[in-house]
Amino acid sequence: PVLGILIMGLLMTFIVEPIMGGINTALNNGLTSMGGSSKLVLGMILGGMMAIDMGGPFNKAAYVFGTAAIASGNYDVMAAVMIGGMTPPCAIALATMLFKNKFTKNCKNKLAIKGYMRVIVIGGGPSGMMAAITAAQKGDEVTLLEKNEKLGKKLYITGKGRCNITNDCDNKTFIANLVNNPKFMLGAINKFDTQATQKFCTDNGLKIKVERGKRVFPESDKASDVIKVFQKALDKNNVDIRLNTEVSGIEIKEDKVCGVRVQNNLLQCDKVIVATGGMSYPGTGSTGDGYKFAKIAGHNITPLLSALVGINLCEDVSSLAGVTLKNVACKIIRDGKVVAEEVGEMLFTHTGVSGPIVLTLSSKINKLQGKLNLVIDLKPALDESTLDSRLLRDFENSINKEFKNVISDLTVKALIPIIIKNSKIKADKKVNQITKVERANLVKTIKGLTYEIKGLCGLSGAIVTCGGVDVKQINPKDMQSKLVKGLFFAGEVLDIDGLTGGFNIQIAMSTGYVAGSSDI
Repeated sequence: PVLGILIMGLLMTFIVEPIMGGINTALNNGLTSMGGSSKLVLGMILGGMMAIDMGGPFNKAAYVFGTAAIASGNYDVMAAVMIGGMTPPCAIALATMLFKNKFTKNCKNKLAIKGYMRVIVIGGGPSGMMAAITAAQKGDEVTLLEKNEKLGKKLYITGKGRCNITNDCDNKTFIANLVNNPKFMLGAINKFDTQATQKFCTDNGLKIKVERGKRVFPESDKASDVIKVFQKALDKNNVDIRLNTEVSGIEIKEDKVCGVRVQNNLLQCDKVIVATGGMSYPGTGSTGDGYKFAKIAGHNITPLLSALVGINLCEDVSSLAGVTLKNVACKIIRDGKVVAEEVGEMLFTHTGVSGPIVLTLSSKINKLQGKLNLVIDLKPALDESTLDSRLLRDFENSINKEFKNVISDLTVKALIPIIIKNSKIKADKKVNQITKVERANLVKTIKGLTYEIKGLCGLSGAIVTCGGVDVKQINPKDMQSKLVKGLFFAGEVLDIDGLTGGFNIQIAMSTGYVAGSSDI
């Protein structure tokens, strides 16, 4: 009897199921539209017939009906079939089917989980991948749609290919490094902080290190190793990943999400997480799709601006392109007042300036109007009086030398002609002939190299996008739209951005985690 039962289970699983595939598909579609009570009654009836009519047509009908119930997410119907036909052969056949069916790898757990949902995540960046992983971990059936040929395309180029994963700071410091809407992030960072991001990486086999400024990088200095961490977690949690799949729209009925459209096909779901990124680096797939979806759903989009980007200058500085200045201070002046200031490293480009402190300044001034000037202090550690005393000492030690040869110790070689020109001291003048007034002009030049700002570089070259989906219409507790039930947002598509140092990827991780772990 035992052998017969096992043989019957195997035959039903590997022979009957393929033959009945077409019927299964039809029932799958039918179950989606059938009323809840009708499905349960039909399941009970077929289950009972299955118990009576072993091996007959009713038996096979109940089997196919149960398979379709599982495939379409109707686990209550499958349970009804089992209750209606609770016999050992029936139980073994359905159990075998349960483990084989590719749609139900975690079905046993899902049956016991309250609030189980079909979730579609749009976008395979850090926020989308984290949202997909988290949703799958709570038992949801998750599909991740990415229009590129691979996941995490933008991550490959972050941190100059090294990927600054996060910042090893506390929550207070994290919030202090956000430029727009920091209060909105309070709940998310408390649920999934920088330590949680580091633990996620190490738990999935990535060795990490902390560098200057508490910036966290993979020990290998390879962004590709970070992608592997996400891929491992996605596979582990059975996320259905679909690459080269571009979403054309989100289906909404009666202010509730019911699916997404891919070409002419509708993929039905209970929950959609939009994690499409911003508008920066469009070559990585960040082309603003999420803003289009949000607008159609009734959401406001705040102005999209460049953030963490280079600054273009009115003056021609192409001769200085590539020149790096360390330990300098940069100030932004408007109407004679300092509106932003940073100390650190910067560099000149063909059209202006860039580097760490310039990128930070760009995020602080991208909403300012009017004439702006960039002032570079080459010696921020010295006030004017102390610098003047140092110049006197240097001149006394080089009395018979020409001015151009003495100031070489004050700055990089490439800037010497500019300092000579701005100080209005002749290059070949002996330093013992330089007057007090000329020396004062030299001090002001060294501590105030001034350029007029033309504007910020465009979004295509920005590290992140400033602006996005207005967070006033998003619930910070779960990242769900206040306008459409079942519609969630995560990552750069939201109007949240931070400074350099790993803060923007942490925004993606925290919002992705919250969006993925939340119920409707």
